[in-house]
Amino acid sequence: MAVTADKPLLEVRHLRVEFPTRRGTLLALDDVSFEIAPGEVLGVVGESGAGKSLTSASIIGLLEPPGRVAGGEIVFDGRRIDHLPHEQMRAIRGREIGAIFQDPLTSLNPLYTVGRQLVETIQTHRPVSAQEARARAIRLLQDTGIPAAEARIDHYPHQFSGGMRQRVVIALALAAEPRLIVADEPTTALDVSIQAQIIALLKRLCREHGAAVMLVTHDMGVIAETCDRVAVMYAGRIVEIGPVHDVIHAPAHPYTAGLMGSIPAMDQERERLQQIEGAMPRLNAIPPGCAFNPRCPKAEDRCRRERPELARAGATRAACWLATPGPGGGR
Repeated sequence: MAVTADKPLLEVRHLRVEFPTRRGTLLALDDVSFEIAPGEVLGVVGESGAGKSLTSASIIGLLEPPGRVAGGEIVFDGRRIDHLPHEQMRAIRGREIGAIFQDPLTSLNPLYTVGRQLVETIQTHRPVSAQEARARAIRLLQDTGIPAAEARIDHYPHQFSGGMRQRVVIALALAAEPRLIVADEPTTALDVSIQAQIIALLKRLCREHGAAVMLVTHDMGVIAETCDRVAVMYAGRIVEIGPVHDVIHAPAHPYTAGLMGSIPAMDQERERLQQIEGAMPRLNAIPPGCAFNPRCPKAEDRCRRERPELARAGATRAACWLATPGPGGGR
């Protein structure tokens, strides 16, 4: 089933992820829904523990046991993939969905040269000879900005710096020309100048290859620089989603506004940055109503009793009684 211009490449529908424990079942993702179109970059942002990495792991079929997809659907190119057997999902991962992780050493085998790993990945997913695969591997290393690629292809991962290893991982993710790339904190372990290079590289490669990207990060600067749309997560749910410019400059949800207020502005003088008081709730202690209500400076009685759903709030969609129109709404 081919993707048309008006059809999303990836659809996540009411995704629910649970972790069974001896003391009961913990709900880690609750009713998460979004879609990504071909060629689009969707950013997913939030504090540690919000559910960003669990969402990406669910999509690429690498959810750590005992975690499980307990509800909802993940649809890729018109086909449901969240219930596929391991071998079928493994064939999709790499060939059609590429993955980039925070620590490149988790993606690279230290015992093999990067060339061998690239060649094996290419030959696993493409019907090409070893010579053709090696030539493509060299081109990928060149495309990702690794100098002297013809020589460095025979080096081992430990012979590369952190930034160069991350470029190798990006080359691996692109080896089979996937249509979706899931990048989970791909620049967190890198210094700022290398971060900028990696982000520029991702944008260029996605533009040239036409791939869709899901970029998971906690860095709003990276989101602003890279993404078309952004989904803000809190306590396992999406609390706001919309065009990146609107979410950053006119946030509708108080949590999003708090994230934006914690970013230093270059054109303003402030003695101290805004901060969000308190901490993200534990999975076994998520409060009734809106999960953000104990930390929200605008919370009302309804916020503590009833849980809001995502609804239109100006240019974005937000899960907030104060931001959405209707009875009790603030707009």
